[in-house]
Amino acid sequence: MSDSKTEMAHQGPYFFCGIGGSGMLPLALIVKARGYDVEGSDRSLDAGRTAAKFDFLKARGIGLHPQDGSGVTDSHQLLVTSAAVEDTVPDVVAARTLGCPQVTRPQLLAQLVNSAKVSIAVGGTSGKSTTTGMIAWILYATRRDPTVMNGAVMKNFVAGDFPFASAIVGEGDIFVSEVDESDGSIALYQPTIAVLNNIALDHKSMDELRGLFTDFVRQAEVAVFNLDNDETRRLASELNLPGALTYSLTDMSADFCISDLVTQPDGQSCIVTEKSTGERQRICLQTPGRHNLSNGLAAIAAARACGLSLREATMALMNFVGIRRRLEVVGTTKDITVIDDFGHNPDKIAATLATLHAFPGRLLVMWQPHGYGPIRQMKDQLIEMFARDLAAKDILLMPEPAYFGGTVDKSIGSNVIAQGVTAHGKNAAALPDRAACGDKLVEIAQPGDLIVVMGARDDTLSEFAADILRRVGEKLF
Repeated sequence: MSDSKTEMAHQGPYFFCGIGGSGMLPLALIVKARGYDVEGSDRSLDAGRTAAKFDFLKARGIGLHPQDGSGVTDSHQLLVTSAAVEDTVPDVVAARTLGCPQVTRPQLLAQLVNSAKVSIAVGGTSGKSTTTGMIAWILYATRRDPTVMNGAVMKNFVAGDFPFASAIVGEGDIFVSEVDESDGSIALYQPTIAVLNNIALDHKSMDELRGLFTDFVRQAEVAVFNLDNDETRRLASELNLPGALTYSLTDMSADFCISDLVTQPDGQSCIVTEKSTGERQRICLQTPGRHNLSNGLAAIAAARACGLSLREATMALMNFVGIRRRLEVVGTTKDITVIDDFGHNPDKIAATLATLHAFPGRLLVMWQPHGYGPIRQMKDQLIEMFARDLAAKDILLMPEPAYFGGTVDKSIGSNVIAQGVTAHGKNAAALPDRAACGDKLVEIAQPGDLIVVMGARDDTLSEFAADILRRVGEKLF
């Protein structure tokens, strides 16, 4: 993208309010790498949380400020805000006082996606970050030199001086990004290739989601559909878009399907068949779980839509090592394994539990809900999922939902979920806070257990998981 500056609508300095967020940090890195001055602020920085991430940004020449308005000093600065930033935040107040232009994070990302020569946008309720990472690695390994915006750290791109590899800036023509439906902003994107993994209840009602994803795939030149999800299968059939590609783990009529599946706790292998050519390629994935095999087929389909051969795509994907906080093993001590996972909605949590039940051992799950709103939206589905998918010997512990300030209705909390799950005969408890959950996990952990730390929107969960591993290692049995 040698002429990248011409693709940016704003040619002056940028200020990211909430720069440490999972969607903001990679976007700031991309803008900085394209030669613009970038500064920012974050509540977590002010609170002294996740210092390594902010040191990483500073080392890349990004200026950081308290979130008190002091960093917004020039009317030429473009203020970029995430969904978590309210109008009362001092940076926003300062920007309006100075008359600074302002865009939301998805509006800025849409500029980059829509102006790229070739763009791949990955949408869906679950699997976006992993699928985006898989596509990124396939394109990188086959020397297409993509630019990639991901909401999670891609382990293949982590290096000693680049630990927060959620963005890659390449010189090629392809821009790859996951796109979010939670705030309705998915309507902004007009990608060359739209990948739709699945549609399930998360932040919005099903009717709203159907409308958003229908418009999303209609905007693209090529749409990729998952036939294993009832909603996306119905959508593919109803729209019957020209040039659409489909994939499935079970339906042999899909454009990309599998056979001869062999699963192990630490990976899986199968034959991938492309219907249009009849070509077959064996693939061995290093990531366990059927959901990851499905994500892999989505990535292969997107790569084929970009003009890569089936062999190129499958060969590259075999060296994909995963996404941080997606079934990530923190470590094992005294025959107790601690796993860090991003699961937060019913589909994601169910996929994680199903994958981990392929291992022997009891699951001790500490799930921190990612907000009070999602609990209210999904409480019935969450209770149903935990009641169905927790094994009889498993134990679920929950602190109160993550809360980082602002106005929110806290009337429905974790105890509603715990009571509902317990009423179905499974083991669940809501505890006052995360520290209490940690104490309980260490107390009840026994050799052979798998401790699973789950939740989204809170980087300190990884630190919590590492601390649990340390404490269990010090425990006397």
